[in-house]
Amino acid sequence: QVQFVESGGGSVQPGGSLRLSCAASRSIFSLYDMAWYRQAPGKQRELVATITSDGSTNYADSVKGRFAISRDNAKRMLYLQMNSLTPEDTAVYYCNVGVGPFHPWGQGTQVTVSS
Repeated sequence: QVQFVESGGGSVQPGGSLRLSCAASRSIFSLYDMAWYRQAPGKQRELVATITSDGSTNYADSVKGRFAISRDNAKRMLYLQMNSLTPEDTAVYYCNVGVGPFHPWGQGTQVTVSS
């Protein structure tokens, strides 16, 4: 199994930006299609963005044009650049493989967008 550690969250005003990072524990990470997920209070976890092992990306309609997912396989890192943030983006953000079975979920990183 692969362990994931997310970081980079914080509190920002609407319109602000954040860059999330996800560190993977094993080099097999490079073989996986990866994704960012988020879970807002009282809601189910949802898929935000995916990236294949060779770098093809896809986004939820709610973040398309504002978020960008990327990866550095040599560093075993996954990233999510988030721009033009809105209060609706407030959630705990997680990384994991793009398709189950999932590896153990990390602790996530909290993103709060508020004025």
